[in-house]
Amino acid sequence: MHSPEFLFGSATSSYQIEGGAAHRLPSIWDTFCSTPGKIRDHSDGSVACDHISRWSEDVDLMAELGFDAYRFSISWPRVINPDGSMREEGIAFNAGLLDRLNDNGIRPFVTLYHWDLPQYIEDQGGWLNRETAYRFQEYAESVSNAFGSRVYSYATLNEPFCSAYYGYETGMHAPGRTSKAEAMRAGHHLLLAHGLAMPVLQRNSPNSLNGIVLNFTPCYPATDSIEDKQAAQRADETFNQWYIRPLMESLYPSIIDSLPDAEKPEIHPGDMDLIAQPLDFLGVNYYTRAVYRADPDRPFVRLPPGGGPTTEMGWEIFPDAFTDLLLSLDRKYSLPPLYITENGAAMDDSIDQGLINDQRRVRYFQEHLAAVNRAMEQGVDVRGYFAWSLLDNFEWAEGYEKRFGIVYVDYATQKRTVKLFGRSFKDMLRRRKQGAE
Repeated sequence: MHSPEFLFGSATSSYQIEGGAAHRLPSIWDTFCSTPGKIRDHSDGSVACDHISRWSEDVDLMAELGFDAYRFSISWPRVINPDGSMREEGIAFNAGLLDRLNDNGIRPFVTLYHWDLPQYIEDQGGWLNRETAYRFQEYAESVSNAFGSRVYSYATLNEPFCSAYYGYETGMHAPGRTSKAEAMRAGHHLLLAHGLAMPVLQRNSPNSLNGIVLNFTPCYPATDSIEDKQAAQRADETFNQWYIRPLMESLYPSIIDSLPDAEKPEIHPGDMDLIAQPLDFLGVNYYTRAVYRADPDRPFVRLPPGGGPTTEMGWEIFPDAFTDLLLSLDRKYSLPPLYITENGAAMDDSIDQGLINDQRRVRYFQEHLAAVNRAMEQGVDVRGYFAWSLLDNFEWAEGYEKRFGIVYVDYATQKRTVKLFGRSFKDMLRRRKQGAE
């Protein structure tokens, strides 16, 4: 981690920060936000952090903070029309951003899909429609042809689990559907989209690092009982292994056999081999762990956090699980190099005399960086770390009530203020650079 080759940066996503809704086509999140009761503070991403206008300022801020890299997503509805043609304004915006990043020595890590599916594709069935995977392949073709090697790294998808589970099973996220069978179908089509896009990226941008980003929530048993251990294992297969095992081994976890036929995804011949494309890297997103107990009526029950510290999202702060996760993935699979593509904490930030003294976030990151370092010392190949997030932003169903940013955003004025954590992050990066000189 102390090597100059190890990359430090931050991450964002298009819908959460860009705004500029009038300069793109509608996405499923525009529709979802307009549905009463879906967003806690009744807000949306139409303005967000106004990054669409302030991107140059934001890149200068990253350069001032000393970032090696920046992870962001491209808005599909900003760059592609329904007929497949490219939207020149959206392409120009992203090209300018890429060039500015590269001019400042900040490596661009681009995610092609961070949940903002064009509404015109949703109207044709969205991720429930197998054809959407092929539309994504065409989108990857267009974007990688447009930007090519200006992109240091392409990720096909961000957290397909969240897209499928929260979007189609719980209804907490767009498009707000509530069907286990639909979640399974959507999840399979998302993985298929990844598999179809990877050869395109490798052909059009062979010098980029091309891969995918998955989120993981390590699953622990409530007790040492066999029943609780089995419950935790079933939860792990459901929430974690379901998305990584197909990528690594061309198979879904064994729990697929226990699903009713109506809930099993429709797998066509050759699908699993398509999904398991070689990866240049795997992105790992980690925020918290989960504890499970057995239940006679359900496969498992998740327990609420105990008496330990939590973030403003209500997520337990448990850095040891980060180490455990990285070690377990490394032991279970033959992995490509890993990047920690998201890790962060929402805290109750407020400005006092022009300062945001987020000491708890500082401690959170210190503890989680140490957790990653412990895994690396035991042989896990981690090449970089991205803090979530560069800016306070639209936090999906939570609206603007939760702040994850390195930089505080006053949404009324769009003024950016670097928090204490941001300043400490900058100091760490400066010391590392001085040590390498």
